[in-house]
Amino acid sequence: MVPGGVAILDFGSQYNQLIARRIREMGVYCELIPGNAPMPSIFRIKPAALILSGGPSSVYDHDAPQPDPAIFQTELPMLGICYGMQLLALHENGKVEGGYEREYGPAKLYHEKDIDLFNDIESGLQAWMSHGDRVVKVPAGYRTTAYTELLPIAAMADVTRRRYGVQFHPEVNHTEFGVKLLRNFVFGISGISPDWSMKTFLKKSIETVRDELAGGGNVILGLSGGVDSSVVAALLHEAVPQRFTPIFVDNGLLRMGEREEVVETFRDHFGMPLKVIDGSEKFLSALSGVTDPEKKRKIIGRVFIELFESAASEIENVTHLAQGTLYPDVIESISFRGPSATIKSHHNVGGLPERMNLRLLEPLRELFKDEVRELGHELGLPDHIVSRHPFPGPGLAVRILGDINHEDLDILRKADRIFIDYLLENDLYDEIWQAFAVLLPVRTVGVMGDERTYDRVIALRAVTSTDGMTADWYRMPPEHLARISSAIVNRVKGVSRVVYDISTKPPGTIEWE
Repeated sequence: MVPGGVAILDFGSQYNQLIARRIREMGVYCELIPGNAPMPSIFRIKPAALILSGGPSSVYDHDAPQPDPAIFQTELPMLGICYGMQLLALHENGKVEGGYEREYGPAKLYHEKDIDLFNDIESGLQAWMSHGDRVVKVPAGYRTTAYTELLPIAAMADVTRRRYGVQFHPEVNHTEFGVKLLRNFVFGISGISPDWSMKTFLKKSIETVRDELAGGGNVILGLSGGVDSSVVAALLHEAVPQRFTPIFVDNGLLRMGEREEVVETFRDHFGMPLKVIDGSEKFLSALSGVTDPEKKRKIIGRVFIELFESAASEIENVTHLAQGTLYPDVIESISFRGPSATIKSHHNVGGLPERMNLRLLEPLRELFKDEVRELGHELGLPDHIVSRHPFPGPGLAVRILGDINHEDLDILRKADRIFIDYLLENDLYDEIWQAFAVLLPVRTVGVMGDERTYDRVIALRAVTSTDGMTADWYRMPPEHLARISSAIVNRVKGVSRVVYDISTKPPGTIEWE
């Protein structure tokens, strides 16, 4: 086995993060790097193998992303996936043609059994196709190693030079043998050691933080109580406990008991010098009469920055601002396609490092969300923090459709607490990516006892997802929905009706605003 990781050259496939996740799950470090990056950028991580990803382009498009030709002069093992296979064929003097009917979906794949990429993989299993162009002639030194009924060259290999191409997507669940094929490439062909773990990452991260602060100075963090900022806080407390101060701003838009939980966890349990800022009245005053969701977000962001800056100014010799940036955020920002279109303004501390003349510290920027949770366990964070569902920065302001006031916040807090407590008590919480209640700006007629009512509507939202980029509605058993609805209507004054959201993302978003 050899040390090192895998460099994945990103050519724009919607599945690229899945490739990285699959390899990380094997205990091997990998990074997604823009497909047109120069060799020094690629070899910054000292890769032991290269993967050329899929992508939506044709290799013959005038603006099609192309890799640095120098990568083909290396002796590293190489796997081209879909568009990556076509690039491999083109640069090695094979032939790629377009004009064929696009093939999308499952297909039975038949392969040669003596090819190491297909070791212990049964021929005739389902593979997932997504391509228009195809390789029609393999380069010299290669041979065809797999085919489907519609595709004569579904895989190719130059075993001597350890170069392989597949015209399907092994990273998706629809390819029945996909993980096994990737394991064959990473371990059997490339011989890479599985030495990536949260224990090794934690040790490395502590060293990195200490090195970054070796010249002196202190670091601050806007602690929200969510998974990402909580893990950053625990990591910094482990690395530089005397030089780290978390700042928690109570915006008055939190869930029931959230402020008390943050104080108990980080000040009382971990002993951090947590600064708590009560800005609830300032936020609610600024939001009075505002119903547009984008205006809400911008107001909340502005007031947060004002209060955060004020609190930070009371701490001596602050040189760094920590943030809980994750790897999917990094991928979006460095992709050759550029950042994705803005769907909504995000409430973070964007702009603060420059404004406050601070250096940015992002210790989680190499991690996916599930890895962050694993790191949280390594750091000793309680499970109710590590496994909690995502919560938006603007808080309940984007779950109350309409004006924000104390009465509506009270109604929503109670309904949401009943919903979440029920999920926890009935072992449903961990099956769901995110669950919450929404207060709608409508009233409906109801009957309670012998009286007619005209009260509010609560919408319940529960979705399943891997990373929040896409989501499906959770198939809540009707008997559970009935009990939750009954509990909310009976226990929350002012609510007479409960509905359940069955929208997917896309076309909808997870949050309502």
